[in-house]
Amino acid sequence: MSTIHWTETNTPRSARWHSESTTPPPSRVIGADDRMKADTAHRLACEGTALLWQGDFHNARQLLRALGRRVDRKPSRRGGSPADAFHLHRRARGHRARVLGRLLVLLEDDYRLNLRRAPDVRRACTEAYGPPSTPMAVPLTELLGVIGAHQWRTKGVEVPALDARIHPHYGVFSPVRGEYVDLVAHTPLPAPTARRTGRRTAFDLGTGTGVFAAVLARRGIDHVVATDISPRALACARENVHRLHFTGRVDVVGPGLFPEGRADLVVCNPPWIPARPTSAVEQGVYDPGSGMLRDFLDGLTAHLEPGGEGWLILSDLAEHLGLRTRGELLADIEAAGLHVVDRTDTRPRHPRAGDTADPLHVARAAEVTSLWRLAGA
Repeated sequence: MSTIHWTETNTPRSARWHSESTTPPPSRVIGADDRMKADTAHRLACEGTALLWQGDFHNARQLLRALGRRVDRKPSRRGGSPADAFHLHRRARGHRARVLGRLLVLLEDDYRLNLRRAPDVRRACTEAYGPPSTPMAVPLTELLGVIGAHQWRTKGVEVPALDARIHPHYGVFSPVRGEYVDLVAHTPLPAPTARRTGRRTAFDLGTGTGVFAAVLARRGIDHVVATDISPRALACARENVHRLHFTGRVDVVGPGLFPEGRADLVVCNPPWIPARPTSAVEQGVYDPGSGMLRDFLDGLTAHLEPGGEGWLILSDLAEHLGLRTRGELLADIEAAGLHVVDRTDTRPRHPRAGDTADPLHVARAAEVTSLWRLAGA
């Protein structure tokens, strides 16, 4: 268990350290309150000193915004190629996260935040971290993410294809990319195989919130098995399946990628950018070395019923960023003993696709999301 140490009124103090991005505990921690100037805080944070906040909660949020403005003043370097631009953008975002992540808060042994005008974060922290135990120091940026995730979990995300809401948990990618869901909701389903005439089965690999599994069940798939490697995702999917009254038709199992057996349809939406994630929620976007994509392709034929299909839902953003070529994707499909039956394309509808200030705007504007229908060769 990692620990941070600091001195408070000449008394040595310590607390358990927690970081969802697995950032090591800071070696130097000092107390900070409402008297600290933003320029001083920025200088100390850039030097590697962590600031344990002991003042007003709303002032801490204001200081965090001030730190962000100071980090953003330094213009980002522009890369020559799309891949260079992507790596420089990630490096700049990483630096920003490190600096802002050095403003810390202390959660008491019941997750209470003992700061003036602080909200009650106990339920949000319990949802994200599990039952409380000992005092724990976390970056304020992370705590704000925990609070936001609790609000999303309570409110839910409207999914028109389900005519219902999906409630994402902390650390589980939210189904805000509606074009992905629509592709699964409207692509014609494969016919039941001869051995199982009249009864269709499906696997939803990397289910996350369980949204695809729910859509498939709503479309009439008789039995859906949803998997994920993340315990948080498994808990989230089970809760959503229960909320939507699909418990008798959708089984959530794991952790793992493929369940046992075969199915008429195997659906997978792997992370679409082959790069290393820096936090739990980024695992829904970044897939180092396209590992999950290749595991899906390599294992597909062994888990398809004769005449069954695999549906690969994938953005081509990595291709526009120069991180993967279309030729490499097609070669991986062929090497796995698969062929493309059909492909349906759609354009993203998220706001960043039209944000000209985004350093990756050119790639995002050209992005296409596809559902690849795959079958054994």
